[in-house]
Amino acid sequence: MTKEEAEEWAAHWTESMARTAQADIDPESVRARYIDCVGANDEVAGDGRFYLMYSARADLESERRAEAVRAIRDTLEENGLEIRGFRADPSVTPANAVDAWHPKDHQSVTAEDNGDSQLLLTVDTPCLLPPGVEQQPFD
Repeated sequence: MTKEEAEEWAAHWTESMARTAQADIDPESVRARYIDCVGANDEVAGDGRFYLMYSARADLESERRAEAVRAIRDTLEENGLEIRGFRADPSVTPANAVDAWHPKDHQSVTAEDNGDSQLLLTVDTPCLLPPGVEQQPFD
């Protein structure tokens, strides 16, 4: 997958979570960070493999966030993601959070409170190899 395709994939997930929450993404908040993949023995390949850490903030008033995070959790489950963590507890920070992982595609997605008026939506991809690149072997 190219970096552009990975960003489109991650944007799809964050936009879907925002729609489910009935919230609007702040376009100024979108961040895409690429990181080299690291192997089991701390190797870093020179073949272009990368992880994408993608985030966006969605405007949503605090009184609607617990309901929104529950709706996101339910929608992620319906789409085959495994819920790794869920919280709706005003006594902790963040009070509302859901973390999920896709067992086939291996991306993780998170939605959680971010300050008084936003949800932070994140997507972390698995290690991706750009198309047309030969994977560098390690001994």
